[in-house]
Amino acid sequence: MGDIAPRELISLADEEGNSVTVNVLGRNPGWSAGLDAEIVVWTPFVSGRIDLVLSTSKLVSWATALNRLDAGEDVVWMEWDRGPSISIQLTGERDCPEVVVEDESVSMVTVRVPLVPPDDWIADHRQRLHRVMNHWVPTLSA
Repeated sequence: MGDIAPRELISLADEEGNSVTVNVLGRNPGWSAGLDAEIVVWTPFVSGRIDLVLSTSKLVSWATALNRLDAGEDVVWMEWDRGPSISIQLTGERDCPEVVVEDESVSMVTVRVPLVPPDDWIADHRQRLHRVMNHWVPTLSA
């Protein structure tokens, strides 16, 4: 792992050029228990990004969401927070997985991204989460 901070918490992409990522940018200067992050949506049709702040509890809730996805359930991550949320529907409107990024509190924009992640994507995301938590959580205050 070295001194390089893990950046990508979520990286869902397919061969069609559709992707949704959550990147950890570093510690939040205004809140010692928070990490600055961003959600980035990229498709051949639309792209955008939105800032968010991650806490230890949001990282733990992402672990719970991964467990639910592994059990075959759809999830909504960060649904009750002020700020954006991410929904993952295993069978979306186009009979393939969809990631829905919604920002009701600020821009009032919703983006639905159909994509087919690789077979091992849940295990990959558990490893990403583990790296992020091991690097960042010890540096955050309670």
